[in-house]
Amino acid sequence: MNIRCWDELVKYGVTDILQREYGSRMMPQPEADYHVSLEYAIDSLPPAGGRPSLVVDRIVAFLISPLTDERDALIKSASLLKRNALAAPFERAFATQKTLESSASIDMPGELMEIHYRDEEAIYIQAANDRVTVVFSTIFKDETDRTFGKVFLQEFVDARRQNTAMQHAPQVLYSSRDPPLEIRNVSNLKRSDDVGYVTFGKIRAAARRS
Repeated sequence: MNIRCWDELVKYGVTDILQREYGSRMMPQPEADYHVSLEYAIDSLPPAGGRPSLVVDRIVAFLISPLTDERDALIKSASLLKRNALAAPFERAFATQKTLESSASIDMPGELMEIHYRDEEAIYIQAANDRVTVVFSTIFKDETDRTFGKVFLQEFVDARRQNTAMQHAPQVLYSSRDPPLEIRNVSNLKRSDDVGYVTFGKIRAAARRS
């Protein structure tokens, strides 16, 4: 795996996360031009588990059966490599939130972590004593994309406000051009009509249920 924000993820503990998830399958020295390489010995792969046969009267059972055998678990784990890498700053933020919650420094937020996973887009994560806030910056350069993107992202905000069943869900905010308060002091932020920000305020209780 080669990922643009690798150096930032290293600061937030990605090596420990991947070592925990992949153990000895994580190569000490990645392949050239890659940040992470996983190695699987073909002759030591677990055998495939049993599957329902593809006959008409069992096709539904086949489609909905969970991936429970060892080989499927191995395949799923490998497919989640990028996801697990990007989870590093989130895990650190949740751990920081627990520390802040139990400390006397109630008004002191944790470190603002920046993950520039694309050329002009980033994720910002910060823990406080009662929540973890996540801000996604988005870029829509085309006018049509900008219009549809704004409508789509605004749905995150409207869904919570309009659906009473979602009133206890984490707060979602959307803003265009001007960054939200949490990242307003970040240097080199682009301020233009093609920039938007989606903020998820993941409160303590919701984070613990996840």
